[in-house]
Amino acid sequence: MKTRATLLLLLSFYSLCSQDQPRDSVIGLNEVILQVERTAASPLGLVPSEIVTSRAIRQQNPVDFAGTLNQVPGLYFLSGALNTNRITIRGVGARTPFGTDKLRMYFNEIPVTNGTGVSALEAFDLENLSSIRVVKGPKSAAYGGALGGAILLQSDPAGQPGTHLRSRTSAGSYGLFKTNLALTHADSTLRAEVRYNRLTTQGYRENNAFERDGLLLNLGFDAGERHRLNLLANYIDYTAEIPSSLNRSDYETNPTRAAFTWAQAKGYEANKYTLLGLSDRIGLGSGTSLTTSVFFSYLDHYEPRPFNILDEFTFGFGLRSVLETGFRLGGGPVRARIGGELYRDEYSWGTYENRYEENNGQGSLQGEQLSDNKEFRRQDFLFGSLDWQATGALGIRVGLGLNDTRYDFRDLSGEGPDNRSAARDFDPVLLPSLDLRYSWREAFFTYLNVSRGFSNPSLEESLSPEGRINPDIGQEKGWNYEAGVHWASRDTRMQLTAAAYTMDIRDLLVAQRVGQDQYIGRNAGSTRHNGLEVSWEYRVRPGAGYSVTPFLSYTLNAHNFRDFTDQDEDYSGNRLTGVPRNRVYAGVRLAGDAGWYVNGSYQYVDPIPLTDSNSLFSDPYGLVNLQTGYTLPLGRQIRAGLEFGVNNLTNTRYASSVLINATGFGGSDPRYYYPGNDRNYYMGILLAASL
Repeated sequence: MKTRATLLLLLSFYSLCSQDQPRDSVIGLNEVILQVERTAASPLGLVPSEIVTSRAIRQQNPVDFAGTLNQVPGLYFLSGALNTNRITIRGVGARTPFGTDKLRMYFNEIPVTNGTGVSALEAFDLENLSSIRVVKGPKSAAYGGALGGAILLQSDPAGQPGTHLRSRTSAGSYGLFKTNLALTHADSTLRAEVRYNRLTTQGYRENNAFERDGLLLNLGFDAGERHRLNLLANYIDYTAEIPSSLNRSDYETNPTRAAFTWAQAKGYEANKYTLLGLSDRIGLGSGTSLTTSVFFSYLDHYEPRPFNILDEFTFGFGLRSVLETGFRLGGGPVRARIGGELYRDEYSWGTYENRYEENNGQGSLQGEQLSDNKEFRRQDFLFGSLDWQATGALGIRVGLGLNDTRYDFRDLSGEGPDNRSAARDFDPVLLPSLDLRYSWREAFFTYLNVSRGFSNPSLEESLSPEGRINPDIGQEKGWNYEAGVHWASRDTRMQLTAAAYTMDIRDLLVAQRVGQDQYIGRNAGSTRHNGLEVSWEYRVRPGAGYSVTPFLSYTLNAHNFRDFTDQDEDYSGNRLTGVPRNRVYAGVRLAGDAGWYVNGSYQYVDPIPLTDSNSLFSDPYGLVNLQTGYTLPLGRQIRAGLEFGVNNLTNTRYASSVLINATGFGGSDPRYYYPGNDRNYYMGILLAASL
């Protein structure tokens, strides 16, 4: 297995399309900027998106994706463990039992979402990212037109001339040790970075250890005047124990314990993940360019669970090509974009008996094979858009996308009448969008968006409990209507962004759990997602040598079932399961010109409905986190820094993730809760040198 992974790594090619993203300075240790930047204009069009920059990422716990992304209003990151995460955007994906789906994720313009729409953010090291862009809702067909939107991960090669070495090493509670070492080089033709990262922790709970090694190679090369070549390889090898969720009693009295059967089986998952590709951006003259990328990914996953052992691998490959050009219409400039994305993956999986009860307390023991399956999945996207600056103040974008999806399931366990092999072709989905933007002055504009999106059924939703393709399951589809404003004072010290939206989703996908590893999927109604998102900050300098920036983001999720009946129970009008109605993220940042900073943040989360009947809710909670750091020069070529952080300062008991509509088996209580970490600390040392 290790030999195969090494060979794959040596074959690494990966794609990176050129983007105008925020970049660090060479040293970058003493820079303090906005935690989240709202871009007034972006490569995505006229509607603003949110960018979390690398410096904002560095000023959070180095392993805490939740603390980093939950700054973004409208996005909620639930984390049961470092390897158990779920991202919801505007309530989309909240009913997914495990993992993240119903959004599209890209790494350097390459799709990392698999053939059924599942994305795994834990496959990437947070510190390798130069920015995270969040697109909320189906605004951009160029990035899949998913109902939840898109998350665009970016890892840029070095942007500053010269050769530089930078490291960040952190240690903290629960046996945390993490190091990230980066070597970068940039000159007139070459931009390159090589990064190695290692992370180990025992975790807050029993059976909660995590160990990961990763390697990132990222190259950009200008081949003559017209070609810009980029290649990248990202390899991750990690093993994570699984404590699973707890019932209410254990959550309140002994939150550090693991679920009983998971502890007995010593459940865990082992993953080897490779993402590779190559791209070429060709300048065709007169403002016209063609960017083409080829890519493939490979995931080898092994997971002993109490009820069985899952052994699977997924091999994906594809092509993405985008042609951009410009012309004038009615005296105003037009930017036209047309492209396509072809993606294929092959998913092979088998399950085996887990005889852990016969293994003398040593944990999982693989027994006889129970199933042997393969699925070929295909997704094709075509998309295009026209951006027209009709007047000096009015901008118009018209976009159109087309998706075509096919699943081909193979039962490899045998032939005859019990064989379950079948194919499922979904109807092509047309994804139109319209954006209007009116600029009252620089950095002050209003906008409107109308767009259509969709979600494919997951693997569990597409199959019956017997493992047969469900011929009646369809895709979720919905329309998003949004209006917003972005305002900044003339000196840009104060900024305000607000958006109101409504999204109707029909043919709601429901995965009802009927066994420990069995689900029934069907289209069971519709939901209405009404919401409001507000962000504000004000940067002032009350005295010489430092600045103070208070900030606030607020999310209102007024999401409800419109028409939803499940097992003869009518839940129409109930609140959408898995979504907090109100969420606040606020705090203050202090930054000194001498190289120090202090960040304090507070996050409040409303009760979350845990059942479709709304008969059970999680507890509301508030979290306080603090970070501080200081950097200083050690000569002309070297800088050093120290950082210290406290998470959950008030030692609040809270559920960092929840499992909705949980079912108890064998007379046990349902397990709804993933306990969040108690008060914990970390300290880091940062070094940067110009070579």
